[in-house]
Amino acid sequence: MGMTMSQKILAAKAGLDMVRPGDLIEAKLDLVLGNDITTPVAVKEFDKFGFTKVFDKDKIAIVLDHYTPCKDIASAELCATAREFANRFDITHFYDVGTMGIEHALLPEKGLTAPGELIVGADSHTCTYGALGAFSTGVGSTDMAAGMIQGSLWFKVPAAIRVVLTGALQPYVSGKDVILHLIGLIGVDGALYQSLEFTGDGIGNLTMDDRFAIANMAIEAGAKNGIFPVDDQTLAYIKDRVDREYQIFTADEDAEYEREVVIDLNHLKPTVALPHLPSNTKTIDQVQGMRIDQVIIGSCTNGRMEDMRVTAEIFRGKTVAKGVRCIIIPATQEIFRQSAAEGLMEIFIDAGAAVSTPTCGPCIGGHMGVMSAGERTVATTNRNFVGRMGHITSEIILSSPAVAAASAIAGVLTGPE
Repeated sequence: MGMTMSQKILAAKAGLDMVRPGDLIEAKLDLVLGNDITTPVAVKEFDKFGFTKVFDKDKIAIVLDHYTPCKDIASAELCATAREFANRFDITHFYDVGTMGIEHALLPEKGLTAPGELIVGADSHTCTYGALGAFSTGVGSTDMAAGMIQGSLWFKVPAAIRVVLTGALQPYVSGKDVILHLIGLIGVDGALYQSLEFTGDGIGNLTMDDRFAIANMAIEAGAKNGIFPVDDQTLAYIKDRVDREYQIFTADEDAEYEREVVIDLNHLKPTVALPHLPSNTKTIDQVQGMRIDQVIIGSCTNGRMEDMRVTAEIFRGKTVAKGVRCIIIPATQEIFRQSAAEGLMEIFIDAGAAVSTPTCGPCIGGHMGVMSAGERTVATTNRNFVGRMGHITSEIILSSPAVAAASAIAGVLTGPE
């Protein structure tokens, strides 16, 4: 019996020839990630036990992105703790105001994630890097501390679900629609502690930004990780970013999967998730016309360059509807710069949207878009739980950037024409 991609990576990092689902292994880490919320907790544990060194200052990344630029004294103190720790151990990959971006867009952009690597982060959406053929997964802050100390962690080897993608997406349908459709099919616990392993001829028709969005939301189906095979698009993306050796793993022909899900990309429609679960999905034609108060375009799921471009395409020559607030957040400084260079910022501002420096703020109800009682937001974020973005009676509709942009212009939930 063969192994899946994820199982092969875990076996290699554990120094084993073979692993099976359910095995407990200790595996070496290629990168440990923390942010301004989770790093201070890890630092507290690190210091409580008197540790005086990290395993490798080049294999730790700390990104201040959730409440940054700091919104209040409490968030400022969290960032101060992270800064002190980064300075104390001369952490190479430390990103603060002016250099930071939303972590799961920034790290691939900086070449800190590569095929075949084992990456953990004290943030649930660390599964994003599976788009590059890495095994990446979220861990708790205590595990982050252990990883920074010893450079390894214990894992239970996951079983896998094979997701076969065929065909090609229609105009204004994107990776966000693919993953929302999948979560709607299998549920928020449909892949609990399993790998979502994507395959099929349709992968070649997905852009890297599509793949990042899909892998990012694997956790919303309960998955341990999501992972894509490495192809020419992957290699082109990392060519001028990754300057170290990496290993490409492929699933064995006889790898075993718990189940197989087939998605024909040709027939997918723009899809949204209504409150209050990512699995509460409908196609846009089933629900268009719903009242909205706010639109958020950004986040670690959909704040990338393609997201900025499709938003500008829909906004060009138009204006955000009266009574609707639209906030656009490029995920990194480089995406912000490129958007400005392409004239997209002018389009956003002319349309009446607010443009922010990179931040996770609205996604977690932290700042830059918190809702009051009864308000409803269309957001390109990844979670729409009760109270996630503000008051407990507010509502979040998850969507692609194309749907969010079209809704901002129309003033109601709608799809792009």
